[in-house]
Amino acid sequence: MSWVSELARREIVTLAGYPAAAWEPELTRLHANELPWRNPGDDSHAGLNRYPEPQPHALIERLASLYQVPRARLLATRGSDEAIDLLVRAFCRAGRDAILVCPPTFGMYAVAARIQGACVCSVPLRAEEEFALDEEAVLAACTPQVKIVFLCSPNNPTGNLLESEAMLRIARQLAGRALVVVDEAYVEFSPRASLARHLDRYPNLCVLRTLSKAHGLAGARCGSLLADAEVVRLLAKVIPPYAITQLTVEAVLRLLEPAQLNATGLRVAQIRAERERIAQAVARLPGVRRVWASAANFILAQFADASLALARARAAQLLVRDMRAHPELPGALRVTIGTASQNARLLRAWAA
Repeated sequence: MSWVSELARREIVTLAGYPAAAWEPELTRLHANELPWRNPGDDSHAGLNRYPEPQPHALIERLASLYQVPRARLLATRGSDEAIDLLVRAFCRAGRDAILVCPPTFGMYAVAARIQGACVCSVPLRAEEEFALDEEAVLAACTPQVKIVFLCSPNNPTGNLLESEAMLRIARQLAGRALVVVDEAYVEFSPRASLARHLDRYPNLCVLRTLSKAHGLAGARCGSLLADAEVVRLLAKVIPPYAITQLTVEAVLRLLEPAQLNATGLRVAQIRAERERIAQAVARLPGVRRVWASAANFILAQFADASLALARARAAQLLVRDMRAHPELPGALRVTIGTASQNARLLRAWAA
């Protein structure tokens, strides 16, 4: 029996999965109970009266090329959120297994676990060391019940990169015992290459990528799980059969053409430059106690009076994220880097 079969829930390993209607577009479809006519105004290429292809071949090819992995190691999901949910459902038994998170971090890891009835173990990042990963504490907390370790790098909401070698050492130490899932939603805004290049050496390593951030496709809901092919095959049995809509497939294929990717690179460079400018400007504002260094498309700042800063931003018709619910982040607000004019409006509001 393989390590994936040993680690995953037994009922998922033995699950047959839903047999989706065969995808043979050259044949007339009378096998899927679809309406034979398009709706008036449907200008999609394939027709929205037809179910989309499960794990569309062209989309998988394009995403695999973008992330430089074999297509067998990629599962297309509705954003990273669905990949997180699939992982927890497939590997965590309700009431028995657990995930491990390193707060302050993305809240969906814990939400997905609690929906599944799994426990959540926490090993906080080292706030006194710029929210560094506590490698020894993570490994010490990984009891046999911990099936997934979620690490976010660049981390949300702090913006910092976790040490690559520390994450890989954790994966090596937990081989055969737990998955190490590295969420790289913001990696395009950082100077670091993806850890997906290490998948061959670390079979229990999974990497989450998304088109929501750097590619400007948050509304398309298209993410990717990059993992060992056996993990991908297992999760493919759990994901709904027509998860990626036809409109998303067509939009993504069009917007990942070379010209669009070149434009994305320019926009990412612009966000990086604006991020550094805004971080320095916010740090100089009265009432700002600290601005943390960021490798994402946002900054995290600590205010003497965060409620006043929130109110002034709203008065300027701007929303920023209140992060004070995190015990590690008193007085902290997260600011997404906007356009130069939007950023200037925020700075004026906070300088008042």
